[in-house]
Amino acid sequence: MQSASDVGATEVANAPNSPFADKAELGEALYFDPNLSANRTQACATCHEPSAGFKDPRIDVANGAFSLGDDGKSLGDRNAPMAAYAKFSPTFHVRDDGVAVGGQFWDGRAADLAEQAGGPPLNPIEMGMPDKASVVARLMEDEDYVAGFKALFGDDVWSDSETAYGAMTQAIAAFEQGDEFAPFDSKYDRFLRGEYKMTPQEELGRVLFFSQQFTNCNTCHMLKTSPTAEGETFTNYEFHNIGVPRNVATRKANAKDVSFTDNGLLDNPAIDDPAYRGKYKTPSLRNVAVTGPYMHNGVFADLETVVRFYNKYNSKAKANQTNPETGQPWGDAEVPETISLKELEQGDALDSKRIKAIVAFLKTLTDARYEPLLVRAK
Repeated sequence: MQSASDVGATEVANAPNSPFADKAELGEALYFDPNLSANRTQACATCHEPSAGFKDPRIDVANGAFSLGDDGKSLGDRNAPMAAYAKFSPTFHVRDDGVAVGGQFWDGRAADLAEQAGGPPLNPIEMGMPDKASVVARLMEDEDYVAGFKALFGDDVWSDSETAYGAMTQAIAAFEQGDEFAPFDSKYDRFLRGEYKMTPQEELGRVLFFSQQFTNCNTCHMLKTSPTAEGETFTNYEFHNIGVPRNVATRKANAKDVSFTDNGLLDNPAIDDPAYRGKYKTPSLRNVAVTGPYMHNGVFADLETVVRFYNKYNSKAKANQTNPETGQPWGDAEVPETISLKELEQGDALDSKRIKAIVAFLKTLTDARYEPLLVRAK
């Protein structure tokens, strides 16, 4: 995969009149530009803020899970996914074995980063622009954009809205290819390089995570073939239904229909088989400790709750059948008929010591710049 810096290196010589060194630098300006939303209040960074782990910093994990739109009142139905490490997701496709893989968004409906970047500006409950022509008109208000687009994409880039809009999405995608989005400098990465020694609890969690005998963690949250391989993204990019319950509390608080059922992968235009209903792309566990709330609907606020939720499939103990955040049973699966029980029931039940060890290990996946956020996430 070509990085943004590689792309830019070939463009500098071809774009001497550009206010931007390369497409990535142009994309960075676009990423932070609120003028690309209807009321000029929302940018890509609003819901994917770099200083907050590329998540929406406006969300209080204890009281909400859905991002507020540019109109100041609209709320989505899904938790905004983290933008970091997204560049490694393969183009959306369905394998010969019927397993869907890759793409962007929880349902993979955008094939790649550029297609994903083109979605929010036109979404009426996100940035709220009426059409591509309106977005392009906003771009043309900025002289630097006008010059930069021509220098980087050719003199004809402004010839029609479709071409200019596509150039915008390519630039944002180039920015998202940069090292800032995937530094691989967490304690775990430093451990692999011999620069950090795991605590006993973190090491226990690491062993458990990568063990196929004791847990099912790496069944879906491991891409490389070796547990000591560098560049692990902690997802295989497959789609699964893990039986997540409805987020009744948040929907009720936001006056939304609590009986709403999210179809998951079935909402992807490329999918029409009901067997895929309720399945979502396995997210990366990079920065997971500082990017709650969790699951596609943000139903869980605490990372330990997530691990305990997975554990309920293998534990018959009554205590493990209760959501520690509510004191109530976990709740029925939103889509019960397509749950990936084969994967979920792999491994043994975990006691509290092992659950906490796994959480401790997951915290070591936090990028160095976000380690101070771990204190606030406790």
